[in-house]
Amino acid sequence: MTLKCNVEPLIGVGLRHKHYQDALASPAPIDFVEVHSENFFASGGATINYLKAVRDTYQVSLHSTALGLGSAKGVPGYFINKLKNLISLIDPILVSDHASYAWSTWMSKPIHMGDLLPLSFNEKSLQVLVNNVEMVQNELQRQILVENLSSYLVFKEDEMSEAEFLTQLHLQTGCGLLVDLNNILVSAANINSRDKWQFAYQWLNNIPSSAIKEIHLAGHTPVAAGEIIIDDHSQPISEDCWQLYRLALKRFGAVPTLIEWDNNLPSWPELIAQVTKAKLIAKATLTNSATEASYG
Repeated sequence: MTLKCNVEPLIGVGLRHKHYQDALASPAPIDFVEVHSENFFASGGATINYLKAVRDTYQVSLHSTALGLGSAKGVPGYFINKLKNLISLIDPILVSDHASYAWSTWMSKPIHMGDLLPLSFNEKSLQVLVNNVEMVQNELQRQILVENLSSYLVFKEDEMSEAEFLTQLHLQTGCGLLVDLNNILVSAANINSRDKWQFAYQWLNNIPSSAIKEIHLAGHTPVAAGEIIIDDHSQPISEDCWQLYRLALKRFGAVPTLIEWDNNLPSWPELIAQVTKAKLIAKATLTNSATEASYG
């Protein structure tokens, strides 16, 4: 499917089970929905039929959580084939996963570790990620987007910043980047709490704008000063995240944007209210940027 986008960004929501019926019974002014690919890997049945019905109402983006693109053992072919079949069936506007690892082996068989495990930012990890992303893109015959994780520690093996790491991935593979702004803020607070805004601004400024193909917005549970923040997607988007979104719009332009809410789910109208706010912020920010440019 061709991505339908104009001077204002597409704004969508992560579609979770609680909202399945609402999405069809009460169509909302949203531009696309994003689903977790693995939830629809079964061939046939009610879930696939539901997703087909959703596709008839909204544009669909497939967001994977289990490819494990940074796994030294590689991504199993059968797993890629499941994703390839789903893509053929749904014709999504975007396909994405994370800069993480997940696969290992046990008794010569691939095993999945069940989580998004972080990578160290060095040449060795980069080459593994590059090889796997190239392989997946070749198999799927399309560009995929790779998302930044939230950080809870710094590896002593790191040789570069996350932004430099992801930039090199983009340059070497041609993949797009999915920037999760909440993850940047969580990382900034957890590993650089003295100046989170400098960390966040520098992160965005170090990424080539042409690489950014999607933005995620989310919230997280507040914690006391000095405590580790968990990226739990359980709250409305924070004011800090909205402020960073304004900066990202100025830096990257009208990039498709997703409201991500995975835990402590709100009502469908509450979720759509976040979309409405994002649309208003995007329109105001991009209009002001265009006006400033015309008088620059």
